[in-house]
Amino acid sequence: MTSTLAEIYQRDGIVQVPGLISPAEIEQITSAFMAQVAVDHSLAIDDGVPSDDPLARYPRFVHPHRRTDVEAGRLSLELMFDSRILDVVSALIGPALGAQSMFYFKPPGARGQALHQDNTFLRADPETCLAAWIAVDDVDAENGGLAVVPGSHRTELVCPEPADLSESFTAVEVPVPAGMQKVQTRMSAGDVLFFHGSVVHGSRPNTSVNRFRRSLIFHYVPEASTEIAAFYDPLVRPDRRTTSIPAAVGGGPCGDYATAEP
Repeated sequence: MTSTLAEIYQRDGIVQVPGLISPAEIEQITSAFMAQVAVDHSLAIDDGVPSDDPLARYPRFVHPHRRTDVEAGRLSLELMFDSRILDVVSALIGPALGAQSMFYFKPPGARGQALHQDNTFLRADPETCLAAWIAVDDVDAENGGLAVVPGSHRTELVCPEPADLSESFTAVEVPVPAGMQKVQTRMSAGDVLFFHGSVVHGSRPNTSVNRFRRSLIFHYVPEASTEIAAFYDPLVRPDRRTTSIPAAVGGGPCGDYATAEP
C-alpha cells in the first residue's frame, strides 16, 4: 500500500487516505478546538480581518502543538506524530520533522484562501514541506473544500498575483500552471489529504448555511532539511524533542513574495 501511495504522490504530488482518523477522534478534536475558540483566541494568528467577518470570531489557529497547556494543543502534538499519519509521511518523504500545525474553522459565510503553494511560506530546503490535511468535517465545494492542481509539485514556486478579496482572506494568489487543471476535492471527516509543498491549492468561500469546514493541518520537512523560515523554528522530532536548523531567507506566516521564483 505504501508503495502505491508513493507512486501516486510522485505522479500527482497529492494522495488522499480515507478514514485515517476515527469518528471518535474527530469528535474529540472538534470539541477541543470549539471549546478553545470560545474561551480565547490566544492560539490564533491575526489575519487583519474586520470585526464583522466570520473569521474574526473563528480565526485560524497556528502552532497549537506548541501549547500543551490546553487540550487542543495536546491533541495537536499527539496527532502530529501519530503512527497512522507519520507512516504515510515517512513513505512519501522519509524520516521527518514536524514544522507546523494549524486549525481552520471556516464557518458558514467565511471567505476562502486563494490558490497558493505552502513552501512559499516554509522555505524548506533542499526538499520541500509536506502537508497532512485532516478533514474534521465532511468537505466539498459548498462549504469551501480544497481545490488542488495535480502535478503542480513539479513546478517552481510561482510569483503571485492580486487575489479577489471578496472570495479570499489572503491578498495574493498564484495562477494555475499552464497545461494543468484545478480539481475540487471531496472528503469525509477523518480523511487525510497529503500534498507536496509546491502543489498549487486553495479554496473558495463557505457558501453553506450551517456547515463548518474545520480542518487540522500538519506540515513536515525531511530530517535532512538544511534551512527553513524562522517562523517555523524550532522543529519537533517524533520523540517530541525540539531541534533547530538555519533560517531561510524570506517565508514566514505571510510568505515573502518578492523572493518567490519567477
